[in-house]
Parts: sequence; C-alpha cells; structure tokens
Amino acid sequence: MNTNEPVMSAGEAGSLYEAVGGEETFRRLIDTFYPEDDLGPAAERLRMFLVQYWGGPNTYSTLRGHPRLRMRHARFAIGVAAHDAWLRHMRAALDELALAPEYDEALWRYFKMAAGSLRNVPG
Repeated sequence: MNTNEPVMSAGEAGSLYEAVGGEETFRRLIDTFYPEDDLGPAAERLRMFLVQYWGGPNTYSTLRGHPRLRMRHARFAIGVAAHDAWLRHMRAALDELALAPEYDEALWRYFKMAAGSLRNVPG
C-alpha cells in the first residue's frame, strides 16, 4: 500500500481529523510520542504530516513538498527492532489520547501499515 494515500477516503479522513479534535489532538499525540526536546524538528514534521494526512491543513506539503516517506527514511536503517520500538511508543502515545475505538483503530491501522512499509533492513 502506498504510505502517501489515506487508509480512509478523503471525506472520511477529513472527518477523522475533525472528529478527534483537530490540531490539538495531533499535537498531544506527538508531544507524548516525542517527549525529548532535542527531537523537536522531527516531532514537528511528523505532526504536520499526520495533520495533513488525516484531513487538516496542508502545511506539511507547503513547507516540505510531497511526503515521499520511503525516500525520506531511506538513510536510516529500519529493521525489526526499530519498527517494533516505534510502534510500541506510538501505541503508548495513542493510548494516552483515549480516542473512541473507531478512531483509535483507524489511526493504529495506518501506523502499522506505514511502519511496515518503511522497513528497509531484512530480517
């Protein structure tokens, strides 16, 4: 699956962005996921990407162009351990939001798909 296309349709994705509380919810998610200040630029990029992906403002593309997730992550060795750690931390951050099950499931399904598609080390 292409990581640059929403798992939900455009109408549903926009609805999800609004339904979960918009910008503030995505800010809380990323602030929980990235608790360290020195990761601020990465946190901001992920937040902008997720906001845009789920139907919010297109600030990410305006500032950075097309997402090209695989290309942007190619310089990092992403194997099973990194994949699993990323998902473990994202699951914990998502749990902190305590979203309605249908929204939690949609976000989690996307995170699992995206994390899997970015693995670039065999094993």
